[in-house]
Amino acid sequence: MPALPLDEAGKYVAAAYIVFLALIVIYVAIMAAKMQRIERELRELAGFAETRANGAEVTPGRGSEGSSISDSLTPHGSGGGDVDV
Repeated sequence: MPALPLDEAGKYVAAAYIVFLALIVIYVAIMAAKMQRIERELRELAGFAETRANGAEVTPGRGSEGSSISDSLTPHGSGGGDVDV
């Protein structure tokens, strides 16, 4: 004999499916929101890269405040040209 009669178990099975479906929908909604945020940030970074490639010096988040870290790492006074070894 089953723990629950089959005519009463149907309610619980339906409720379990509804809960499972709700969890799947919530998960998909969270992943979609995360994907939109990542795409927006990627478009912003692509815009910064395109602007920089066109010759304008733009540092994300700093405006026209100063040079970037990569600018401070370049050797000054060495000419920066090719070195024959």
